Amino acid sequence: MPLLEPNPQALRPGTKRSPAPDRVPELTKGTPRRLREELSELLGAEKVLSGLSDLVRYASDASPYRFVPQVVVVAEDIDDISAVLSYAHGKGREVVFRAAGTSLNGQAQGEDILVDVRRHWAGVEVLDGGARARIRPGTTVVRANAALAPHGRVLGPDPASAIACTLGGVVANNASGMTAGTTRNSYRTLASLTFVLPSGTVVDTADPAADEELARAEPRLCAGLLALKAEIEADAELTARIRAKYAIKNTNGYRLDAFLDGATPVRILRGLMVGSEGTFGFIAETVFDTLPLDREVSTALLFFPSLPAAAAAVPLFNEAGALAVELMDGNTLRASVSVAGVPADWAELPKETAALLVEFRAPDAAAREAYERAAEAVLAGLALVAPVPSVENAFTRDPKRISGYWKARKAFVSAVGGSRPSGTTLITEDFAVPPDRLAEACAELLDLQSRHGFDAAVAGHAAHGNLHFLLAFDAGDPADVERYAAFMDEFCKLTVERFDGSLKAEHATGRNIAPFLELEWGTKATELMWRVKEIIDPDGVLAPRIVLDRDPQAHLRGLKTIPTVERIVDPCIECGFCEPTCPSQDLTTTPRQRIVLRREMMRQPDGSPVEARLLEAYGYDAVDTCAGDSTCKLACPVGIDTGALMKEFRHERHSPREERIAALAARNFRAVEASARLAVAAADRIGDRVLERVTGLARKAVRPDLVPEWLPEIPGAAARRLPRTHRPAAVAVYYPACVNRIFGGPDDHRGPSLPEAVVAVSARAGKPVWIPDDVAGTCCATIWHSKGYERGNEVMANRIVEAAWGWTAGGKLPLVVDASSCTLGIAQEVVPYLTADNRELHGELTVLDSLVWAADELLPRLDVRRRVTSAVVHPTCSMRHLGDEEQLTRLAEACAEEVVVPADAGCCAFAGDRGMLHPELTASATAREAAEVTARSFDAHLSANRMCEIGMDRATGRTYQSVLLALERATRP
Repeated sequence: MPLLEPNPQALRPGTKRSPAPDRVPELTKGTPRRLREELSELLGAEKVLSGLSDLVRYASDASPYRFVPQVVVVAEDIDDISAVLSYAHGKGREVVFRAAGTSLNGQAQGEDILVDVRRHWAGVEVLDGGARARIRPGTTVVRANAALAPHGRVLGPDPASAIACTLGGVVANNASGMTAGTTRNSYRTLASLTFVLPSGTVVDTADPAADEELARAEPRLCAGLLALKAEIEADAELTARIRAKYAIKNTNGYRLDAFLDGATPVRILRGLMVGSEGTFGFIAETVFDTLPLDREVSTALLFFPSLPAAAAAVPLFNEAGALAVELMDGNTLRASVSVAGVPADWAELPKETAALLVEFRAPDAAAREAYERAAEAVLAGLALVAPVPSVENAFTRDPKRISGYWKARKAFVSAVGGSRPSGTTLITEDFAVPPDRLAEACAELLDLQSRHGFDAAVAGHAAHGNLHFLLAFDAGDPADVERYAAFMDEFCKLTVERFDGSLKAEHATGRNIAPFLELEWGTKATELMWRVKEIIDPDGVLAPRIVLDRDPQAHLRGLKTIPTVERIVDPCIECGFCEPTCPSQDLTTTPRQRIVLRREMMRQPDGSPVEARLLEAYGYDAVDTCAGDSTCKLACPVGIDTGALMKEFRHERHSPREERIAALAARNFRAVEASARLAVAAADRIGDRVLERVTGLARKAVRPDLVPEWLPEIPGAAARRLPRTHRPAAVAVYYPACVNRIFGGPDDHRGPSLPEAVVAVSARAGKPVWIPDDVAGTCCATIWHSKGYERGNEVMANRIVEAAWGWTAGGKLPLVVDASSCTLGIAQEVVPYLTADNRELHGELTVLDSLVWAADELLPRLDVRRRVTSAVVHPTCSMRHLGDEEQLTRLAEACAEEVVVPADAGCCAFAGDRGMLHPELTASATAREAAEVTARSFDAHLSANRMCEIGMDRATGRTYQSVLLALERATRP
């Protein structure tokens, strides 16, 4: 064991707690040995996750349910899927497929074999100039639309969870969203799909010979489907009922209209797979017919005195041609203030207030103007209200304002869920009524909630009569569960008997509505669904109890408690929006899973064996392999920063001695900096192989999280002296970050160093900068902040602010920083660690990233004299936090004729030295971006953070450099 291995018990929850009713049992140690060994032999041990921590982190999704699987399989290809299904048949086991885990009704949870079909299943191929797209099931909607956007096309389904949900789940649930309605959803826009049946048979519906091959492989299945088709078509009343049910949005039960729309077994199966929730097979590939991406947009957020008043206006905007009409009630609007950019005065809106988000989209300006005239005519007849100053009640074309409106709307579940009482479970309900009865349904819903003691938030796709509402209750309190059950009984009867509505409009049946399926569809249609399941999956291998369940209390089984955890992450509703941006998502855990594991610790009695086993794994899986980049905060609708919590946990693991040493290093950083530069210079003479062996031995003896691994990509030392500059003429203070004072540029770079380039290009633009003589020994404090060394962080944070205030003459000059992470550190991250006096000084500083300085101040004054043919850029996570990704692209465009921003660009996870402490983290985080970059050649690889450039060098084998070096070369006389 390494000498300084941290004690896992340092992270034990310190609060007193009572065991939760849904806690993992104490005897649980992980996957049963025989199951683990058999699957490992079948698939390979690396594809089988069997530890207790693995099972717990996969037990939760965005729904209010929690089921712990026996084992998790990370499938790589169709062969793996077929092997698992064959194994399950032979052993009498059950299989559930899980991709993003954003479903809201427990569809992605299983109690036996859970198969991860996200990690290895991403990819988009644009076909026919964008008219179609071949998309793998682990691809997010956002990623697919990013590939289609250059072709002026977009997918029809547009769920609010598009940032995280994957196309496999979208099809399996027939998820639709704001604009899809009944005409643009998966059922209507899916050209073909490839799927694996429970038997292992693979079907490609686009193959002309598909029916012939299926008949040969599955004669019983084909005969059964055709017999059901004949039976349904012979029943005129049933046929009419099926058509009527899909006149409005409906995802409850199986798509019985597939028997009416499909002429052959393959065409019937193509329809049945949509909305089947993983109970009929695995969707391995989809081909979508895409839709035009109309770029002329006009949008308004309109406020009404009540929910029924807003609902009554919906048909008017539908008639005017609006593509989207979204409804938000007062609770939703007030909760949205937790979303960045939402006006703070929304918190003061009266509870009865409601709003409509109305959007028109057109292919050209003339069509948009025609829509706007129609919209203005509707507005003239409405009794709108403006309860707070920020309300405008007007249409706008401003992309930033429109984006803000949609951000607030799409954050509905997370924002409202984040404001729920701590310790309560969130239920998301989803139903539809005929659009012309929406106002009536809203009034009835409000009355029903009041009678059962719920103060729910309501929002939805009002244009299609589709509403969502959120309920919070204590799943650990039997009385509260009974209150929820009584509400659900009455709500379902109201929706069906009063409105002939759909109990699930777009979230699919799931565990939540399965007991009420027969209430909505009637006995005849429901029994047909059971027969369909028996024909396709006669052994009941796939996803039992998720769509069909005869237990009238099934929706109350497996409800998860939500124990209170650390304040910074306690609002989390486990929606999973954070996961696609997380650098460690394919290596260890995601932000959601880090929180899920922490909550399981809180469910356990103090000192339980389960708690101990979870803590043993948590150090590496959660704390050490968190890049600390906090991009999860940007992805989370309510800004939950799981990275900040992991830094707190790093601090809690430090001994007092380690904290003292870190603070001593901060106080003597001038000597530390000089020593580091000398060590890097000496490394050039010693050689990479020797250093790799030495650091490797040290990591084993001490601890991998303390001793960096020497990497061949580490550049040589920076010059001992910084460029000479003069203060009197300077219009800005230039602060070369310590990383650029220690490490030099790329080894093959022939030209000025980065500090020399910044000084030269600034002077060239008539904007000279000054480098203070005493920058040595100062730092942005990120070194200590990222590792959780609070005392060292405090020392350096206050030192840099005091120095910067003096250098800039009390904030009169801007401070230009040449590494984006250091800019972020000085501009934002140091603030909580400052004294009160220094916080005031910090408020007077203007801290500029060198990208902003160069793009906004220098570029307009420079003559570009030479450009390379192509360049690829790497936007860093710090740039995302600072909002200056656009400046990186603009500078690159000045230096190259073609500039590519990889669609899969993300945090490289090098994170200062974390990529040297855990090289496997950077390798995993950069894999997709690196594949995209290395698929072709580029003349330049550009970024603006030295350590990230080193990380990308290692990931791609290409040489990255600062875009400011490229700018200097491009504008050199």
